[in-house]
Amino acid sequence: MSIAVAQPRCAAHDVTANALAHAEAVRAADARVVVFPEMSLTGYELDAAPVYPDDERLAPIVAACAETGTLALVGAPVPGPRIGILAVDGHGVRVAYGKVYLHGSEAIHFVPGEPAVVEVDGWRLGLAVCRDTGIPEHAAKTAALGIDGYVAGVVHADHEAEVHSERARRVAADHGVWVAVAAFAGPTGGGFDRTSGRSGIWSAEGELIAEASAAPDGIARAVFIK
Repeated sequence: MSIAVAQPRCAAHDVTANALAHAEAVRAADARVVVFPEMSLTGYELDAAPVYPDDERLAPIVAACAETGTLALVGAPVPGPRIGILAVDGHGVRVAYGKVYLHGSEAIHFVPGEPAVVEVDGWRLGLAVCRDTGIPEHAAKTAALGIDGYVAGVVHADHEAEVHSERARRVAADHGVWVAVAAFAGPTGGGFDRTSGRSGIWSAEGELIAEASAAPDGIARAVFIK
């Protein structure tokens, strides 16, 4: 199954513009599944309003997924409110996940979710957002649901570029699953004036298969093999 990690440029709070950027990334990725960074639809803006699945501003992403046969896993604040992942395909949008392990000021604005899986073409993909990936218990609880891959959206500062790589290799080693991490690129809120980019995909053996650059609009793509 083909999977891509994308790091589109983001305008703070501008869901309309960001949805268009996501749609462009879906078309450019040419993959069955495209994973986006944490809160990619609004930026890492903790006061951003939740984005509901029926929000008409998401229509460009739905259209792009319909054209390409893609499932897009989009980072956004979602009802709850949670720091979540919206699963978007050619038929519409649903809330697929809410971040389990909140930290710092996130807990003032959001409530935690629960481990979750999406199934695509027989592949069970465990979902994670940022800090979740640094808590071994999260991967363990998610793996207990039965997974073939572990996919996450993160925001890391530019000096933390190795963090998601280290965590991905650990998850692969502990659970024998493919890992895909979409990391924010370009400036965003929460003090993240410079972010890491370098989204990547790792095999179940922990080998880096594909990696994007540190710049916005980067995409990395690989094929998951059982």
